[in-house]
This record gives sequence, C-alpha cells and structure tokens, in this order.
Amino acid sequence: MTPADRPRILVTRAEEVIGERFEDYTDRIEETGAEPVPYDQATWEGDATLPNYDGVVVTAGIDIDPTRYGEEQSEYVREVAPDRDDFESAVLADAFERDVPVLAICRGHQLFNVFAGGSLLQHIHEREPHRARRGEGDAIDSGWHEVTAEPGTLLHAVFGGRTLRVNSRHHQAVTTDRVAEGLTVAATTGDGIVEALERPDRRWALSVQWHPERDEVADDQRPLFEAFVAACREASAD
Repeated sequence: MTPADRPRILVTRAEEVIGERFEDYTDRIEETGAEPVPYDQATWEGDATLPNYDGVVVTAGIDIDPTRYGEEQSEYVREVAPDRDDFESAVLADAFERDVPVLAICRGHQLFNVFAGGSLLQHIHEREPHRARRGEGDAIDSGWHEVTAEPGTLLHAVFGGRTLRVNSRHHQAVTTDRVAEGLTVAATTGDGIVEALERPDRRWALSVQWHPERDEVADDQRPLFEAFVAACREASAD
C-alpha cells in the first residue's frame, strides 16, 4: 500500500477505564485498512508538535472538567482530568486547523461539543435507557437504545438512513439545549439527548455518544469506520 492507501490515524490514549479496551479502537482502524498511531498526554507534553497524521479518533474516558464550560462540579462528577481536556483540545484544534477527518467517541463526543463552545448535562440520573450497569467484578454492562440519523447529515449517509441499535455507557450528555453554535445535531433520542454531532465546515468531523469500536457491535458499526478511513485516505492524498 502507498501512504495514501494506508492513512495514519492518531488515536488519543489516556487513563484505563473499567470495561473498556483501547485495542478495540486500534483493531477497528486496522480492519479498515489504516494505521493507528496511539498518542498519549505524556508524549504531547514532551513535544507539543504532533506527528504526521491523516485523521484523529478522540476516545472515551472520565468526565470533562465542568469549569471548562463555565459550571461548578456537581456531586455526581467524581473524577475529572483537566490535563487530558487540555491535551485532547489541543489535538482537536490541530486537526481542525489541518482540516483532517475527526471521529470523536463517547467522552470525545462530549469534548467535541465543549471544545466548540457548548456545555454538558452533568448527570442524567441513570434514567433508562441511558445507563451503564455494573456487572460481575469490574465489568460494566451497557444499556441499549435505538438511534436514527437526521436526513441530510453525514451520519445518515454513512448508515443509509437505517435505525441503529447502540450501546449506552454514559452518565453525562450533550442535550439539545447545550449544543455549540456551528455544530449540527445528527441524531437524538426521544428525551432530548444528542447522540451524534457534526461540524459541517470541515472535511469530515463527526462525534457519537455510543461506542462503535466495541467488539460486540463491530460488524454493525463497520460502515462508520469505513467512511472515516475513506475520508482520511482522501486527506492523505491531498
């Protein structure tokens, strides 16, 4: 493969999260013909010059510091990582400046909105179907619900307008009244929680609240990674 055929995808990496595997992200990227480049906060702090890359995946993790969007931390927010917020915001800024494709997942989806000037609902009070249930030991099981993309959006084109059954592992959310100006809502649930956002002024910039990288949904969510990598391939060829 030429470099354009095998684009380099920067994948942000931070703290380990119970029930998550970083390798799920890299596996999905490799399966669709790209090269994952794990990139962590320590590397960024050592040299803020980012390596060459053709796209970015911003991954899941702990809560975003509410002071970043002008709110005090609620009692439901137990752990934040302001240094990680700085790190991944710098990655987003660089990616948007270069106009390379961005796929932001779970926490990444929330940061996608906060970075653009939006805010978050700090806790959704474990209401169904938006909840993550603790299983045996350290395992965390997912809630599940359906999502349908808004017509005319990138997400709608990726999945052909079909209804998706997605996992739900979050206690914070972007809601319709907290979306940043300039972003497009690509999917919501009936209770006003935004499941996907897009930035239409960039080549390919999409965030999703669910986890498309997880093994149990890999086949169903493959079109998302295929579309993302195809966009990265085009960026690499430019």
